[in-house]
Amino acid sequence: MLRIAVPNKGSLSGPAAEMLHEAGYQQRRESKELRIVDPENEVEFFYLRPRDIAIYVSSGRLDIGITGRDLLIDSGANAEEILPLGFARSTFRFATKPGTASGIADLSGMTVATSYEGIVAKHLADHGIDASVVHLDGAVETAIELGVAEVIADVVETGTSLRNAGLEVFGDPIMKSEAVVVRRVGAGTSEDAEPKVQQFLRRLQGVLVARTYVMMDYDCRAEHLEKAVALTPGLESPTISPLHNEGWVAVRAMVPAKEAQRIMDDLYALGARAILTTAIHACRL
Repeated sequence: MLRIAVPNKGSLSGPAAEMLHEAGYQQRRESKELRIVDPENEVEFFYLRPRDIAIYVSSGRLDIGITGRDLLIDSGANAEEILPLGFARSTFRFATKPGTASGIADLSGMTVATSYEGIVAKHLADHGIDASVVHLDGAVETAIELGVAEVIADVVETGTSLRNAGLEVFGDPIMKSEAVVVRRVGAGTSEDAEPKVQQFLRRLQGVLVARTYVMMDYDCRAEHLEKAVALTPGLESPTISPLHNEGWVAVRAMVPAKEAQRIMDDLYALGARAILTTAIHACRL
């Protein structure tokens, strides 16, 4: 039975459970449940603190897990990212009082406060910067005001909380994070578990594609088909079917969801009619 770690709380928990549900896996009904078994899919889910998941996976006790890229790197665990999941995106950056620093080179000899000591220490070392790192659990914005550090490093979304604290971001982003599937480096899983791991990844990839694309159907004149197909090439090739009315064909193709409205406008201008889009709930490519 495949053993999978899932975030039990925080910004990763809800979207992870939703994606797993869309992929056809049972999920817990109450937040107090720490473990459930999905016998039909031969999977056992363990609900753990997101920060601990990479460590559990690296130990070999669990086959794979879902956590944040930032938490994976910060943990220093012997685990690696094998599939980005596209949710819980965030950017990790340095911030300080205006005029203190403009780039990473200015941090030499300074103290940086952060909740992600592993990420920051590695980033500074990679750039050859000799700076001290102080670990704080949350609310790092106050570290500068209280004199604990000259600079902070934290997740930045809108930057509002930093501005309210009189701080500004500077330099290039330290890293960009999102939810990822992780696995122990080099070890893989047992021969029995490996096919289930690949099936699990295919299901999640199918959800990602289904969320990104819609199915588009339309009718067009045969003489306009080449121009229409250029607008809707599909993933491999669109499906073309002749209609009862001579000179007309029906076309079906997958198109990027974010471009669907523009494509519909262009098809209509070309003379296509009966243009429909439908959501894709699951797929295998």
